[in-house]
Amino acid sequence: MAEKFSTWDAADHLENLGDVAAFLEAVFEEAGDDPAFIAQGLGTIARSRNVSELARRTGMSREGLYKALSADGSPSFATIMKVPKGVGLKLHFESVA
Repeated sequence: MAEKFSTWDAADHLENLGDVAAFLEAVFEEAGDDPAFIAQGLGTIARSRNVSELARRTGMSREGLYKALSADGSPSFATIMKVPKGVGLKLHFESVA
């Protein structure tokens, strides 16, 4: 009998703001200089939350948010800054040296 597997989606496992913060931190650490990776990570966060509510908080349309944060999207820096704030996070930077 063949085993049946479903597609794994990280969005299904981001249950609270602490999970979202840890996930976003990991995305930025792993992304290197790949902005598409960051966009996909933000898309995962958006899917883990109420996308319609997040769109309202960011001042974007739901469709625009999905498009910008898709694998083929090219979000502006403003969008990258709005999504974490829209879910209740604040981006900050620290010295690595």
